[in-house]
Amino acid sequence: MPFRVARVLVSAALLSATFIGCHNEEAPPPASPAPAPTTGDVNVSAAAPPAQNAAPGSTPGENPNAPRAITVGSQPPDFTTKAHDGSTLSLSSLKGKPVVIYFYPKDESPGCTKEACSFRDSWNDLQKKNAVLIGVSADSEKSHQDFAKHYKLPFLLVSDPQGVIAKSFGVSFEGGMADRQTVVIGADGKVKKIYRTVDVSNHANEVAKDLSS
Repeated sequence: MPFRVARVLVSAALLSATFIGCHNEEAPPPASPAPAPTTGDVNVSAAAPPAQNAAPGSTPGENPNAPRAITVGSQPPDFTTKAHDGSTLSLSSLKGKPVVIYFYPKDESPGCTKEACSFRDSWNDLQKKNAVLIGVSADSEKSHQDFAKHYKLPFLLVSDPQGVIAKSFGVSFEGGMADRQTVVIGADGKVKKIYRTVDVSNHANEVAKDLSS
């Protein structure tokens, strides 16, 4: 009987220890609910619209250095500058007279010399039409003076070293030189004809016909 009593006491002790151990074990705390997002938690970079490629205020693909476009019948851009003879030249002040503005690359070059001499040889016809002829290139005023003296050019030459006048008339200006183009302006002050391609051997005759029509 003593043995059986001992077994009962041991079993009771084991049950008591297990019961106490289970109640002393701490349960994990319940998960706290995630706080609702506030405005300050928003990812600004993700919420912002995608960046634009064009700079603010510009048109995508637009080149700010590109020449402007002018059209027949439009009002040409005005300019005021000094001619090679020292006189002040303003395009707007010439309204009432036909004006021929011819852009060319460089003084003394073969094509430019041929074109200038062609206009010189047609000068009397241009004068009869009361036309004003203006040659424009990036050459300096001194270069223009020498060029005019060398070939006895009776018309005005204008220095446009940065191509400001050229580009305002839609004429390309690359490598420090203007493209060879001509703009004919009627006595009404509006663009009458634009030559984007020029044949220097016949150009003076073409311009004379434009002024006659």
